[in-house]
Amino acid sequence: MQDVLTLILAGGKGTRLEPLTNDRAKPGVPFAGTFRIIDFPLSNCINSGLRRVLVMTQYKAASLDRHLRQAWQFLCRELDEFIDILPPQQRLGEHWYRGTADAVYQNIYTIEQCDAKHILILSGDHIYKMDYSKMIAEHLENDADCTIGCLPVSMAEGRSFGVMGIDSDYWVRRFEEKPKDPFPIPGDPERCLASMGIYVFKASFLLNELCREATNPESSHDFGKDIIPQIISTHRVRAYPFQDRNTGDEYYWRDVGTLEAYYEAHMDLVSVDPQLNMYDYTWPIRGYHAPLPPPKFVFASYETIPRRVGHALDSIVCPGSIVSGGEVVRSVLSPNVRINSYSQVNASILFDEVDVGRHAKVQRAIIDKGVKIPAGMQIGFDPEQDLARGLTVTESGITVVPKWHKFSE
Repeated sequence: MQDVLTLILAGGKGTRLEPLTNDRAKPGVPFAGTFRIIDFPLSNCINSGLRRVLVMTQYKAASLDRHLRQAWQFLCRELDEFIDILPPQQRLGEHWYRGTADAVYQNIYTIEQCDAKHILILSGDHIYKMDYSKMIAEHLENDADCTIGCLPVSMAEGRSFGVMGIDSDYWVRRFEEKPKDPFPIPGDPERCLASMGIYVFKASFLLNELCREATNPESSHDFGKDIIPQIISTHRVRAYPFQDRNTGDEYYWRDVGTLEAYYEAHMDLVSVDPQLNMYDYTWPIRGYHAPLPPPKFVFASYETIPRRVGHALDSIVCPGSIVSGGEVVRSVLSPNVRINSYSQVNASILFDEVDVGRHAKVQRAIIDKGVKIPAGMQIGFDPEQDLARGLTVTESGITVVPKWHKFSE
């Protein structure tokens, strides 16, 4: 793995996750209480033996940069191990990254200095567990110029991905980015084969292609739209079917790029037997964990009406949180959350330092950092009322309260 350089693309705006991305980059959005989205591909790298990583940031990167410095600066530079942050260098022009390929091209000088033989390219905003070393080994064994991680999705989902056609030996013979009519997997008319946005390239081949593509004025400078479709007929491009690290099934992989997808991924976590196993100590998910006390549950007074019982069921409760006489069901409480007496939180995600006042009720909601919900208020019950308060309500009825939102009591 020492000959492999990993590039993580973490510069997307994440507009479909607004208001959660109003003040932070999409890979820096909190996930599962104590993690950030980018912690999953980074943990996969460390667990796969990949210890030379460049993270390419761009939009609203302050909190993401801070998180990377706090959580991911433990490698030894003297052993040529690093996780470095690369903002746009503008060495080759005054523009920001114009596409995924351009993001790599703009950092070509830094990449060349790393003197890698192979380059692994990842997206910083997907939730999954994957051993990249197996994909790299297959790439080397087959002497491929490029290997693409892929998974089967429904035909409807395929319209949002790059879709590939392969032969019986997994060589890619066709590739189309976000097709209106995806072409099915042979023998499986209900599904198509989607690119995960995970690529392994021979380094010399990739750098030559990027230089060639940079001179094309008609190009959108994107791997899925430009690079991959152009090389499949002239070079050895291979598909690598993804299998989940824990289950051995085809995959647990989530693009949490919309509020609905982000919410549903959390509801997966609080199920009795979640597909994403975060309790597998052979494949730990790393992140920044502040020095906080354990969560606390207080009051068990059954005589009062309504009863004053501090408890949480089918939920994730993070350090520093206090459930004080309130009820939490099927929810995720991030660090330093406080649930006050007689309040109810159901099927919701609460970020750091959220305070739910007495007798307040919250259901099917995402509450961003630092929000104080006044006593007696109801969130997620009346969409029109939530909209009138300046909140976001999705088509499926999930209410989202932005960071540090102030309610008029």
